[in-house]
Amino acid sequence: MKLAEVKELIPDYGRDIKLNLEAVLSAEGAQGLTPPQIWGVALASAYALKSQDLVRMALDAGADALNDDIRNASKGAATIMAMNNVYYRSQHLMGDAELKALPARLRMNIIGKPGIEKADFELMCFAISALAGCGQCLTAHLQELRKAGISNEGIQASLKIASVLNATEQALQIREL
Repeated sequence: MKLAEVKELIPDYGRDIKLNLEAVLSAEGAQGLTPPQIWGVALASAYALKSQDLVRMALDAGADALNDDIRNASKGAATIMAMNNVYYRSQHLMGDAELKALPARLRMNIIGKPGIEKADFELMCFAISALAGCGQCLTAHLQELRKAGISNEGIQASLKIASVLNATEQALQIREL
């Protein structure tokens, strides 16, 4: 699905989202990120949102920037963060020191060996954690992004991509209601 086709599907009440969608997926609108990072974050966010339309759009519009490794890593990020965001968000929300002290013993090998540049994978995980509202994961991935030298503009851009894709999916879902 083309970016223009997705924009066409968004009714007038989502006019701002139409404008933002194209902007955040451009080099000018995602300062601090490379095209593979932009489209990797977009694809991982689309997978996390479980949106077939947005996955198809990211694969089509980002085809020149997405290789097999990035496509696989974006699926891996969406999958591992589906587990981590629930587990760590719950730990944080409960605030129970005894439960928090127990070892998680959950496999997370992909975070250490994602098959792409670690910083690129961290950007994906950071965006997905924003979608899930997991403060603990956001903080952990933010620290890793800073260690990797990702600029504040790049970090903000990944948040903007996730935010606008979330709003796009919302507009697509409610257009028929």
